[in-house]
Amino acid sequence: MLNTLLPILLFAALALAVLGAVKRFAMWRRGRPSKVDWLGGLLAMPRRYLVDLHHVVERDKYMSKTHVATAGGFVLAALLAIVVHGFGLHSRILGFALLAATALMFTGALFVAKRRLDPPSRLSKGPWMRLPKSLLMFSASFFIATLPVAGILPEGFGGWFVAGLLAIGVAWGVSELFLGMTWGGPMKHAFAGALHLAWHRRAERFGGGRSTGLKALDLTDPTAPLGVEKPTDFTWNQLLGFDACVQCGKCEAVCPAFAAGQPLNPKKLIQDMVIGLAGGNDANFAGSPYPGKPLGEHSGGPHQPIVSLEGKALVDAETLWSCTTCRACVEECPMMIEHVDAIVDMRRHLTLEKGATPNKGAEVLENLIATDNPGGFAPGGRLNWAADLNLPLMSEKKQAEVLFWVGDGAFDMRNQRTLRAFVKILKAANVDFAVLGLEERDSGDVARRLGDEATFQTLAKRNIATLAQYRFKKIVSCDPHSFHVLKNEYGALGGSYDVLHHSTFIDELVKAGSLQLGQSKADSVTYHDPCYLGRYNGEYEAPRNVLKAIGIEVKEMQRSGFRSRCCGGGGGAPITDIPGKQRIPDMRMVDIKETGAELVAVGCPQCTAMLEGVVAPRPEIKDIAELVAEVLIESAEAPAKKSPAKREQAAEVH
Repeated sequence: MLNTLLPILLFAALALAVLGAVKRFAMWRRGRPSKVDWLGGLLAMPRRYLVDLHHVVERDKYMSKTHVATAGGFVLAALLAIVVHGFGLHSRILGFALLAATALMFTGALFVAKRRLDPPSRLSKGPWMRLPKSLLMFSASFFIATLPVAGILPEGFGGWFVAGLLAIGVAWGVSELFLGMTWGGPMKHAFAGALHLAWHRRAERFGGGRSTGLKALDLTDPTAPLGVEKPTDFTWNQLLGFDACVQCGKCEAVCPAFAAGQPLNPKKLIQDMVIGLAGGNDANFAGSPYPGKPLGEHSGGPHQPIVSLEGKALVDAETLWSCTTCRACVEECPMMIEHVDAIVDMRRHLTLEKGATPNKGAEVLENLIATDNPGGFAPGGRLNWAADLNLPLMSEKKQAEVLFWVGDGAFDMRNQRTLRAFVKILKAANVDFAVLGLEERDSGDVARRLGDEATFQTLAKRNIATLAQYRFKKIVSCDPHSFHVLKNEYGALGGSYDVLHHSTFIDELVKAGSLQLGQSKADSVTYHDPCYLGRYNGEYEAPRNVLKAIGIEVKEMQRSGFRSRCCGGGGGAPITDIPGKQRIPDMRMVDIKETGAELVAVGCPQCTAMLEGVVAPRPEIKDIAELVAEVLIESAEAPAKKSPAKREQAAEVH
């Protein structure tokens, strides 16, 4: 009986799964066109899965081993089951191979079941709670059904009753696993995830690469949408990426806005996009809702606006404006989904089409247009902080080894101390540098994160035109946001440069022996990793190397490096100012105080402003440049640098 039932069940399930795959692919293709390497992506997919994806999964050793056993066992078992039971190739070798595969899968499924006994709050429940049972049923039923093929049990053992039970088990298993991959359910992530890796919108991320710059809008194409209004405005492979979500909640666990009680949960946002693609409401979402937003009140469809300014839609606008664009969600996602891209795409529509940037957003964007800086300060005051420093200007020198990009911290009295400290370092190292002075404009970072692509591109093109007049080897900036946008986002507009963060440049100067440094008197120091330096650009070591060079041993926070908690200052978050139950910088200060450090070393003016905004008592905040400038050995060497004539003259005076 089994020899008759199993092929019918298997091929019926496969046929329905293929039909579902066609239907699902048609859903994704409702999105806008996107160029992909169709064949190359498919050929690269196994490596991307086994290497790049598992590089992220491996951070959780328990789930890594569980996933290898369960997924690996399932793939082998499914293929062998089709060969052995579908096509009837009853070889003892194949039988034992199928037994081994199902045993491996069963072992992995046991660990999945254990994980689900008391799941952490970040994991979605609902249909996901039945998945371990389905995995166990699939592996157990095929294991027993294969025992006769391996010669361990006689053919037809147990009679009709056992055959019927096994057929029920197989039907249960293949329904959940085969049909679920393409028709919907927990296993949907397996099918969508594989193709997402093949046709990822940021293929540069694979093979150890990094891709964090936002994609530019083509503002010259009158038919192209300005941002994303409805689900079908996303590119088709973005929609595919949303469908790949495994609902593990790792993005939720690291999101600073969610932790602060702001109305954002990156996991639910991705699931809302899936709901919008298929049509429906969020009543059946089985995970954590947006803080303060009950389930069941939001709905949408593929051709309906995602955000409505008049009433309820799929997502509320304040959910999008809560994001700090810190990329913690993207860094943690085992399916390599691009949450930040989606959020900024939707912000672009609200800003460019609706003019609906909240709180001080509109004022800041108007300031950028009128004065080339977000604070609305008179552009002529950009170099007031350096009136006594006699800074070399590019307009006079025409060329220099280093172009020092000052940034809009030039208008902030606190950040001016950092800028002056860095100038002191440059001069101490005899670096050939110059600044643009009044020719420098805002880099456009804030405009772009707030969704104003038009203002960003205007600022960027003006800066690129200015930079084209001069010759320099590299640009150095104390601001990770300017550093990132110059390095990673100007290229699409014609401006490709070698750009360094000041901590990286100082590290190079130290290693080259260009700086004479003493030892810092700071006893207890921790270092806060800026998101736009760390997660966006992978620079974690240079700041620590510099601190070590001046005798500082960093007391690391629990959340440091690629898991550093955001200060709350990125993505225009201080401008849109969406309220929550607590402030993100206050949470970061709790992390800092847990180390017992008396001083926090930073490398970003936004981080400095946010952390210094925390109510005292709190540790002192200092930029790395300030700490280095404090220990420069220059005054002690000054007499030795005088010429003999000058020393004789000085002796006569005294």
